[in-house]
Amino acid sequence: MPKDGEEKKNILSNILMHELVGFGVADFMLEDKNLEEIVFHGTESPITVYHKKYGWVRSNAYFEKEEYIRNIAESIGRRVGRTIDISNPVLDAHMPTGERISATLPPISDRGTTITIRKFRKNPWTIVHFISPENKTLNKHAAALLWLCVQYELNILVAGGTGSGKTSILNAISQLFPVNQHIITIEEIRELTLPKYFNWNWIPLVERKSVGGRGEVPILDLVVASLRMRPDRIIVGEVRRAKESEVMFEAMKTGHSVYGTMHADNARQVYRRLTSPPFSIQAIDLESLDLIVVQRRDRRTGLRRTYEIASSK
Repeated sequence: MPKDGEEKKNILSNILMHELVGFGVADFMLEDKNLEEIVFHGTESPITVYHKKYGWVRSNAYFEKEEYIRNIAESIGRRVGRTIDISNPVLDAHMPTGERISATLPPISDRGTTITIRKFRKNPWTIVHFISPENKTLNKHAAALLWLCVQYELNILVAGGTGSGKTSILNAISQLFPVNQHIITIEEIRELTLPKYFNWNWIPLVERKSVGGRGEVPILDLVVASLRMRPDRIIVGEVRRAKESEVMFEAMKTGHSVYGTMHADNARQVYRRLTSPPFSIQAIDLESLDLIVVQRRDRRTGLRRTYEIASSK
């Protein structure tokens, strides 16, 4: 009997911890390695998950009160030193445990408070993972080509749609860097994870949003700062603004080995996007970009593939 009482006490204390400092019922979903995304959208709909094999699936778990979902969003904000309230109803954050969070408060969504949790592998993807029979993201010949391009310090841009595996491929490419080189990563939200053996010579930089209209450090400033750190390799997590792309291509022209990602469906579209507003990169500057790797995700099957590897020349 005492044993049963002790067991019940442990179970109740664990549940209480999940409720107070975690994501409640969703904490158990975070432990499922087959789930990539977990979505809360109000009290009328169940928690939705994205399963590696089955795609989007409804769970049988609900939140009973809107207040509870909002408390989770506010708790996330406090943990990362950000505010989510009526005047700042959108929150993008990266948790210390590795998850990326996107949250909104009403009236941004008439469903109520929404929270999307994107999980990332604790052990980053490698080229070996991608050519394995389980994944078949790219073949061994494409992997060998990427390895050779990295060894010769070519500038590489990884393109694709949302969830196509751009960051995963970029992460795998970065593991091919020589261990004695100085690496700078620049991101809006921390997603890249290099192996521990790079820690001694790797500086991860993350954009800082303004708090009360002060203290903002945009990606542009970080890219400029990185050029003064004597980097061997610079990784820009995502190229989204004209000034960022301008500085990135300037870094390529000055002899730095630069890598990045952007949204585009094929290599031709990458070229068109970069040479058109708002980027408007000059054709002569675009010659500094050596290779474009395009990722695609089949929405019917959920499979991710390296669709195209093209020279920008």
